[in-house]
Amino acid sequence: MSQPTGSILFHLAFPVTDIAQTKSYYGDGLGCTIGRESEQAVILNLYGHQLVAHKTQEPLQVQKSIYPRHFGLVFTAEADWKAILQRIEDKQISLYIPPKVRFPDQQLEHRTFFLEDPFHNLMEFKFYRYESAIFGQQEFAQIGER
Repeated sequence: MSQPTGSILFHLAFPVTDIAQTKSYYGDGLGCTIGRESEQAVILNLYGHQLVAHKTQEPLQVQKSIYPRHFGLVFTAEADWKAILQRIEDKQISLYIPPKVRFPDQQLEHRTFFLEDPFHNLMEFKFYRYESAIFGQQEFAQIGER
């Protein structure tokens, strides 16, 4: 892959059923900046990445587990991971899976927790003890906890 010549931002579109509730959860709750909005969609800034919540009339299904679909952030500074966790606790946002350490004392060790928004979208927030595990450590096969 060639090196980019400018900044690259991640974009994710996901379904919701209520724009006001979306703004409350993501804006007031998680601290996202609210961008453009219409009756059908709202743009959210999640740590510099563009999320677009699109209103749907289709029923949204509760997932049976965190697999296969969820999205989130990987923090490269543990203090930032702790800060978002503190905000979530301060705002009394319920945790889908409380904070825990996966693969303790291994090269893949990371801290993680999950949220479920009001529309059953699952989000993971994690911090790897060793930054090389974010994209590297190919000699290990562990991915997730199935």
